Amino acid sequence: MAGITLYHNPRCSKSREALALLEEAGAKVRVRRYLDEPLDAAELEALIQRLEGDLPTLVRRNETEWKQRGADADDPRQVVEALLAHPRILQRPIADDGRRAIIGRPPEAIRALLD
Repeated sequence: MAGITLYHNPRCSKSREALALLEEAGAKVRVRRYLDEPLDAAELEALIQRLEGDLPTLVRRNETEWKQRGADADDPRQVVEALLAHPRILQRPIADDGRRAIIGRPPEAIRALLD
């Protein structure tokens, strides 16, 4: 089974559930605490390319930092700039196998990477 990177916030219950699901399935998981080790612009752009789902789902649009920017959630450049400035608005959890990236909301959505 290929390795999966889980962009993880241990304070988030959905993120913890996703990690448990992957571990229970026997997946090789690399946990990346994106608040401690933020993604750079190139990593964010590559993640966007692999993202399954609409670009706006990548951002926690209810967060103050996002609302204050007045950015367009459909514009990849604006999304990357916002995430570089405020890593905490990255949606979580995200499971990424290097080919596809899936937002784990609900956590069961990441099962698609286990097939």
